[in-house]
Amino acid sequence: MSVLELKVPPPVVALVLALLMWLTPAVAGLVPIPYPVRVLCAVVLVCVGQGISIAGMVAFRRAKTTVSPVKASLASSLVIRGMYRYTRNPMYVGLLLTLLAWAVFLANPLAVLWIVVYVLYITRFQIIPEERVLAHLFGTEYEAYKGRVRRWV
Repeated sequence: MSVLELKVPPPVVALVLALLMWLTPAVAGLVPIPYPVRVLCAVVLVCVGQGISIAGMVAFRRAKTTVSPVKASLASSLVIRGMYRYTRNPMYVGLLLTLLAWAVFLANPLAVLWIVVYVLYITRFQIIPEERVLAHLFGTEYEAYKGRVRRWV
């Protein structure tokens, strides 16, 4: 399955899973959350998630390194400041929170299963291959960083 490693941009993965979440039948019924509360919670989660993602992208731009998730080998510096002090993958955490917002808005408990698929897919086909590349590029500096900061949160 290494053919999928670093091939599908994570935003595309999230978009496909969001569509699957929307298409998931509500066989278990909908969670009885009033619509205004669902919208408010979803908006807050999207704002927090996108804020985290943007903070990650800004840190990459400031370090003058690639933001492309499919070209990890083009990384020119190891970014460990800003959001990267709390998570090694803020852009993926931001997408996760955005998918969670969508699940809350849909109020379909089965939609949450697609979030699990997101975490498993991104970990296996995006994060682990990126970690191999970064370990090769930055050696002990990256290994020390991995020891200090968690993969997700």
